[in-house]
This record gives sequence, structure tokens and C-alpha cells, in this order.
Amino acid sequence: MKLILHGCMYEKFSDFRGRTMIKCIIISSLSNQNQAWSHHHHLHLFQIRIFKLEECRRIYKSPAKNVLMKNFYYLCRRIQQKGRQNNTCEKINTKTKHKRNMAGGGFTDACALKRAHLYEYKITGYFIFSCIVGALGGSLFGYDLGVSGGVTSMDDFLIEFFPHVYERKHAHMAETDYCKYDDQMLTLLTSSLYFAALVSTFGASSVTKNKGRRASIIVGSISFFIGAILNASAVNIAMLLLGRIFLGIGIGFGNQAVPLYLSEMAPAKVRGAVNQLFQLTTCLGILIANFINYGTEKIHPWGWRLSLGLAVVPALVMFIGGLLCPETPNSLVEQGKMEEARDVLERVRGTSNVDAEFEDLVEASREAQSIKNPFQNLLLKKNRPQFVIGALAIPAFQQLTGNNSILFYAPVIFQTLGFGSAAALYSSTITSVALVLATLISMFYVDKFGRRAFFLDAGVQMFLCMVATAVVLALEFGKGKQLSFGVSIFLVIVIFLFVLAYGRSWGPLGWLVPSELFPLEIRSAAQSVVVCVNMIFTAIVAQFFLTSLCHLKYGIFLLFGGLIVVMSCFVFFLLPETKQVPIEEIYLLFENHWFWKKIVADGKQERIANEHA
Repeated sequence: MKLILHGCMYEKFSDFRGRTMIKCIIISSLSNQNQAWSHHHHLHLFQIRIFKLEECRRIYKSPAKNVLMKNFYYLCRRIQQKGRQNNTCEKINTKTKHKRNMAGGGFTDACALKRAHLYEYKITGYFIFSCIVGALGGSLFGYDLGVSGGVTSMDDFLIEFFPHVYERKHAHMAETDYCKYDDQMLTLLTSSLYFAALVSTFGASSVTKNKGRRASIIVGSISFFIGAILNASAVNIAMLLLGRIFLGIGIGFGNQAVPLYLSEMAPAKVRGAVNQLFQLTTCLGILIANFINYGTEKIHPWGWRLSLGLAVVPALVMFIGGLLCPETPNSLVEQGKMEEARDVLERVRGTSNVDAEFEDLVEASREAQSIKNPFQNLLLKKNRPQFVIGALAIPAFQQLTGNNSILFYAPVIFQTLGFGSAAALYSSTITSVALVLATLISMFYVDKFGRRAFFLDAGVQMFLCMVATAVVLALEFGKGKQLSFGVSIFLVIVIFLFVLAYGRSWGPLGWLVPSELFPLEIRSAAQSVVVCVNMIFTAIVAQFFLTSLCHLKYGIFLLFGGLIVVMSCFVFFLLPETKQVPIEEIYLLFENHWFWKKIVADGKQERIANEHA
């Protein structure tokens, strides 16, 4: 059999950013070389690629009129070999219709995943309920972030488990200003949770893919509940560590499933805002934990047990939410539950006209089922941009901003800087309020201004805040006495502004962008790598931050400032804008990106070469 290319046509349209684009289409036929045209030719229509207008003009002005067809010949063959049978294209000119009638064949659309303009949706009560309940998984992560630093700074807790740290905390010597809390076992208590989370996320990947997103949410809530009980009743460090491990397993499952759940439930135009419900519940968890710490710090000697034990509340909320919320249509299709998937899709979209979106889900699921090893597939060149940006760089950079170190240890930092115990908890509560406000700002405007704008604008603000903090500490700190009232207030304001910048950028977008980059066939595996990398760097920063503060002193803030410059440059040059792009069409951004298109094209050439070998 032989593939013959007969011609092409194109159509102008405007993309979501208002740019003039060209939809290129190739007409081909599959023929037996020894037979006549009239009996054995079957025309097929392939929508091959979308170009910028300038690029298309350059192609059509070239001397070889058929250069476009030659460039995409290998892609046509690949499509034909897969035997994709999709809906007939709706917009076909009369000349093309005439050719179809002559050949007596049908048309297939190789770009079924480019029908986003046919998607319909309404914001329904069922959709809002599903997303809010599903997003409650973020409260686990948030509550632990908020409660850990407060508990480890409480005197009653330190007296019972870390008496030597308690003594050093109350010693007013110049050499202990930066090193009051430098204890590896104390920091291991914090970081052990994140080591457990990064290991558990790979088990969560299998559960999420085979049993659904809800299953992972439920498993995570049960594990978190067990960990909270163990921590609240701990009588030694071993029990504390075991409880932290169970908490980490719960967070690993929750962070693996919840961002996927929200991205898959949301229509493209509001996906950014919906996905950030995860960050919002995380921030609210931090804020509530700080208020609880502020109250329990006055309850002697068991107030710290109450703080840790109240973690059962978000666990119960997440468990109930996992039972009540529906499974995502993507996951149901992946499990072969087509009727249920269609029903859920109609309910969350508020319309029965979901044919185009449902067929895209089915097509993506077919491709997903053909992938035997999704983790290995992550490393293919065609997925290289998503892997580098979404699975490696962004989750690592999110922690290297230094913000989570401030959130972990806000009470500890403020006490180190000379604030009293109650004042330290109060100041860390202020930073938590900043985080909530920033997340709300991001939710309302990220789909209007885009991901890149938030990353870059916040990068400048965060850098300036880190430099200001370092300069003040270099000039005023380390003299064995408390900071002046004016300097203390200035530091609180600077940290507030830093958290405000982080909370509208790397905080929510660090989960949003990775969750929307990957195709369905590797999405669950990719999210596991995202959570794993995030937790590795979270654990490393948590484990070594207080030691670094002790040895580098104010230099630790300059280090974070330098890293913020690096990650901002990475975003500027290598991250394409994904706002309002349908999740199944994200790959097109990389095919037209100035840098990534070379790697993606090489991957296609390699794949074709291997098939012909």
C-alpha cells in the first residue's frame, strides 16, 4: 500500500491571543500501487498543523509549491498507520467535496483534539460543589505547614522532647542569635513528612490511574487521620516521627490527586482559577493553624498536643469530600466507564451538547491505553518540554524561592529575630493572611493576565524583598540583643510583601502549570514526578534551612534572591503562555515555541526512523 498526497488547503482564524493563525489541511489517499484509481483510492482529510500567519506565508511563497506537503509526509503516514477514524471535518470547500465524491471515500480528521472551539459549558452548582469539595485536600498540606513551625517553637513541646534546644533558645548570647534552633533531629521532625510524601506519591500514581482521583483523595485522608492521632498522643520522638510519616503519606496522595482532579473538572477558560482552589485551601489551612497555635500556646503543658491533634478535622473533611464529589470524566473514560463519564461531563458542564469534548476524552484515553510504561514515556523527546518544565523545574523552583522555609519556621524565625513567643506566632499569622489574599488575587486574574505575567512580576518583588531582608539583618542583627521596634516592624512588612508576591505566583502556579501541561496518557505518572520533586526539595530545604541560617546568617536570603533571578529567567525564555488553552491542546504550544519546537521535531523524526528500521 502507498500513501499519495493530492493537495492542501488552509483557513485563517484568530487564536485565543488574537493572533492571526492558519489551519493547514492535507488531502491524501491510500492506494494499492497495482490497481486503478477509481476502485482503490480512498481520500482522507488530515488537519495537520496550526501556523502563525507569517510562517505560513513564508511557506507558500517558497519556490516549491508542495514544500508543506513534503514537510508533513511522515506525519500523514504515522496517522494513517494508526488508522484513526474520527468525525468528518465540517468545513470543507467545494473543490474538496468534489474530490471526495469522485473517490467514493470518506474523510478522517487526524486532529480530533483540535475541536476546542466546539466545547460548551455553563458554571453550574454541581460543578462548583465538585470543585470546592475536591479542593479541600489542600487543607491537609496547609494545616501541617502552619502547625509545624508553631509547635516546634512552643516551650512545652521543646521541654518534653528537645530540652537542649529549649535551653539554647533562652540563652541570650551573641553566638546563638542565628543558631537557636539548629538541631538536626528537630528539623528531621519537619522534613520526615516530606520524605514520606515523595515515596508515597508513586503508589498514589497507580491508585489515581487505575482507581480514580477520588480513591487517592480518600486514601490520603485516612493516612493523615492516623498520623494526627499518633502525633497528638506521642510520648517519645519515635512516635512523633511515625506520625509524621503517616501525615506525609496522606499529603503525598492528596497532592498527587487534587490538582489533577481540579484541572480535569474545569473548562479551559476558568481552569486557572479553579485549579487554584487547591492553593486557596492550602493557605486557609495555614492561616487556621496559626490561629490555633496562637491559642494553644497559652494552654500549659498540653497545648501543643491539641494543635497536632486537630489535624484530624481537615482529614475528616477531605474523607467526606472524597465520598461526595464525583469522579472526573477523564478518569471514568480511562477506566472504561463511558456512560457514567458522559453523564458526569454533562452535569459539570451544564449542557448535553458535549460531543466534541467527550470524543476528545475518548481519543486521548485510547492513546493513553496504548502506553505500556507511562514513566518511561515521560522521557521521550516529544514530552521533553513538559517533563523539564512541569515535572522538574517548576516544582523545584517553587521550594527554592525560600517561601516554604518562611512558612515552616515563621514563628521560629521571628523568635530568632528577637520577637517574644506570642509576638512571633502573631507575626506569622500576618504572613498567612498575606498568603490567602495573594491567592484570591491570583484566582481572579490569572486567566486574564496569564501565568507568565504573574511569575515575572512577582519575581521582581520577591528578589527585592530578599535583598532588603539580608541588608537589614547584616546591619542590625547578631549583637546579642533584640531588634528595635522599628526594624522589627520593617522586617514583618518585607516578609508580608514577599509572601504576597509568592502567594499569587509560585505558590498557586507551581501546582497549576504542571497539572495542565501533560497529555492524558502520562498525566498521572507525570503528576507523581511533580509531587516527588516538590517534596524532595521541600524536605531538603526544611532539613537544612535552620543550619544554613546558622552558618550563612543573612547570606541565606541573598542565596534565595539569586535563585529567584535564575527561575525568573527560566520562565521568561522557556515557559509558553497556557492561559485558556484547552488541556488536550497544550502540546501545540511547544511545537511552535522558539526553543522547544526543535526538540519536539527531533523526537518525531526519531520515532519515524525507528518505525522504518
